[in-house]
Amino acid sequence: MIEVLPDVATRGRAYLETLAGRRVAVVGLARSGVAAARLLQKIGARVVVTDTKPLDALGREAQALPGLGVSVVTGEPRAALAGVDLVVISPGVPIDSPSLEAVRAAGTPVIGELELGWRAMEADTIAITGTNGKTTTTALTGALLGEQPRPVLVAGNIGTPLAAHALEFAADGVVVAEVSSFQLETIETFQPRVAAVLNVTPDHLDRHGSFEAYLAAKCRIFVNQTASDCAVLNADDPVTRSVAGRTRAHIVWFSRRELLEYGVFVREGWVVAKLNGHVEEICPLTEIGLRGQHNVENVLAATACALWTGIAPEAIRRAVGRFRAVAHRIEFLRDLRGVHYYNDSKGTNVASTVKALESFNERIVLIAGGVGKGQDFGPLAEAAHHRVGHAVVIGTDGPRIAMALHAVGIPTTPAGSFRAAVEAAGRVAEPGDVVLLSPACASFDMFDNYEHRGEVFRKLVEELA
Repeated sequence: MIEVLPDVATRGRAYLETLAGRRVAVVGLARSGVAAARLLQKIGARVVVTDTKPLDALGREAQALPGLGVSVVTGEPRAALAGVDLVVISPGVPIDSPSLEAVRAAGTPVIGELELGWRAMEADTIAITGTNGKTTTTALTGALLGEQPRPVLVAGNIGTPLAAHALEFAADGVVVAEVSSFQLETIETFQPRVAAVLNVTPDHLDRHGSFEAYLAAKCRIFVNQTASDCAVLNADDPVTRSVAGRTRAHIVWFSRRELLEYGVFVREGWVVAKLNGHVEEICPLTEIGLRGQHNVENVLAATACALWTGIAPEAIRRAVGRFRAVAHRIEFLRDLRGVHYYNDSKGTNVASTVKALESFNERIVLIAGGVGKGQDFGPLAEAAHHRVGHAVVIGTDGPRIAMALHAVGIPTTPAGSFRAAVEAAGRVAEPGDVVLLSPACASFDMFDNYEHRGEVFRKLVEELA
């Protein structure tokens, strides 16, 4: 089982008592910011929140904050940040913004909501990051841990901020947290007992500036780990292999391609583990109810995380057999006149969409496009060649995707709206085809987030019926 967390930082009630009566600013009023503000208000901090959007343009939960005694400042944040004792920022707020630079220059601590939520609770944490697969692996790890008696909280970048449940979650429980590069930029004492890195490929270069900076942000997941902690790493991913020297934790490798001397891997059609000197069978690949070889990797990673907590192999097998795709990740929607529609709105970068394309043997009609974040679409075109029969392109970088696909002979149709894109894909698709929404891009030129995009796709597919 996981050992008791060493006392590397003040956590739980002791930490919260240090914030009572303090003036704390929260920057950014999406889900994370609202959760942080509510937590701080409940423990007696004097809270001011700020967002560049006007209050009536924010969600209902943000609009309810003034009624809780929280001061709200919209527009320019400098006035809200003056004279505060602590600043908590949402993941979407760039850490190098001028207003935050001024705060740091004044000596005021700046942390993220992930750090605040972690400090506010005492439970052990399994943290999972990577460019692709982290949502599925986080949800699956939570399902595996559900086979044991300890309370389990699945939270973080997966959609539920840690701060939203920090005050009531049991100290003897286990948190499974999906963590993004944006969240890891703003940690200070965050120390997961298990830190998993699934893969690292170029993404968010518009925010981080370079792949090296993006990788450095991902590797911050290791920064506070000790030899008594665990790092779960993908032996098949060259970049992930290369960062093994950046952690002091005990490394457990996983591999879909190699027979490992130590780790979790595939042998003769089974997920197996070799952690105690002998090979132990976990579950056959035929019982994995998720499409694609990348999901075999996700099962391997989740299995490694779960085994480190002491869960029995037979319990892991039960949970893997029951688990199905999470929403917006190669999610089957329905069969319309012999055409299968899949929602992969979570495919927000090229590498993720490549994995989705590789999950199908059927002819694909692809819907792709949005904000490309400075990516090269050449690898997308290479993977689409001989898999995609037609593509419908949308959004800001739709023309760039079309250009890349034309270079390998794939016909494309530009669509001026999302509805037009879904209708065009339905017209082109033939019985036996797959219509796949896997944009390879961020969504914020047309939608609030990838979930919004996926839900709109679901509704439009239903209307086609």
